[in-house]
Amino acid sequence: MDKNVQRIRDIQYCGEMGGVVPDINHAATTTFLDPDDMDKVFRGEIQDHYLYSRHSNPTVNMFSKKLAAMENMPAAIGVASGMAAIACAVEQILIDGGHIVSSNTIYGGTYALFNNILTKRGIKVTFVNPSDVKAFEEAITPDTKLIYTESVSNPLLAISDLSSLGNLARKNGIKLVVDNTFTPLIITPAKYGADVVIHSCTKYLSGAGDLIGGAICSDKEFIDSLRDLNTGMAMLYGPVMDPRVAYILYSRLDHLHLRMKAHSNCTMYLVDKMKEEGVKGVIYPGLQEHPQHELMKEMVNVGYGFGGMITLDCGTMEKAKKLAQLLQEEQFGLFAVSLGFSRTLMSCPSASTSSEIPEDEQEKIGLKPGLIRFSIGFTGDDEVMANRFLTCYRQVCAE
Repeated sequence: MDKNVQRIRDIQYCGEMGGVVPDINHAATTTFLDPDDMDKVFRGEIQDHYLYSRHSNPTVNMFSKKLAAMENMPAAIGVASGMAAIACAVEQILIDGGHIVSSNTIYGGTYALFNNILTKRGIKVTFVNPSDVKAFEEAITPDTKLIYTESVSNPLLAISDLSSLGNLARKNGIKLVVDNTFTPLIITPAKYGADVVIHSCTKYLSGAGDLIGGAICSDKEFIDSLRDLNTGMAMLYGPVMDPRVAYILYSRLDHLHLRMKAHSNCTMYLVDKMKEEGVKGVIYPGLQEHPQHELMKEMVNVGYGFGGMITLDCGTMEKAKKLAQLLQEEQFGLFAVSLGFSRTLMSCPSASTSSEIPEDEQEKIGLKPGLIRFSIGFTGDDEVMANRFLTCYRQVCAE
């Protein structure tokens, strides 16, 4: 039984007049029938009355409840973007200062937030290898408030040992924050002790490349703290999710399981063809030679495969760009940032989505200039698309 899918299925809202889909609540503010109740809301004596859509919105809450159910967590909150989710969650935990132990192969925007912004506010950050649990343990200090990692790292596809990190966080009384953007439904971080799970809804949750959104899943106490009128980061920074975006995401979660399986299946097919062809420099956790293949195999939910992301080392930036351009011309994919789209997207991360990471640090972690990050789509015929890739690869990279 796929419990995550069933939990999504069991969240059902109908329209005001009985429609099979819910209405979108566009209201910016909410009427109080008793003026005293407004005072009580601002004093924190009433928690369940809508006030103002920066604080809470019925449509956003419907999506949030569905996402929380998917991640098997008590509560969630939708926000304006994935970076808004990361910033609000992390800064809520660090509201009184402290120290972060973070994976060093995280998304470039997250790295920039931690290294370029939070450090200027007195927050200390230590970056470590996401595959080295001992490095996380050794980096923890009395000031450490959280461990931050990605289920599957962007773009090097290193796998975090979430169970060990969860145990480490509990042992030290700190929070484990996991960005699960690459692997919704594939991995359930809450099973392994994650306290906070973050998503860029722009990616797989949307699946259509037509919206921006983010979300934070956690326990009710933490989600309520984000909404607090006086100290809540989601309330006071104001990264509001548009109710129309929330409605779209609410609807698309119903078929997310089908899409994630399709992404994984198409990606595995292509990777197998690459292997048959002798393509070198392929990074994919579904390959037995991936250093954390067995770890991911233990963590993935049955039937979902290993995800839709591939990283390929072409040797040089020149070759990487030439291959990507040819692949676009031959309609294999689109040269664009982001991921989780129904069609394949390609980018050169060292000069784009990871460009915020300094070159010396890129070299240290193995983020080479010749890498292409592929988000493999599920449109078209698998064999035709694989042949297009291999034909282009032979022209550019084959020796």
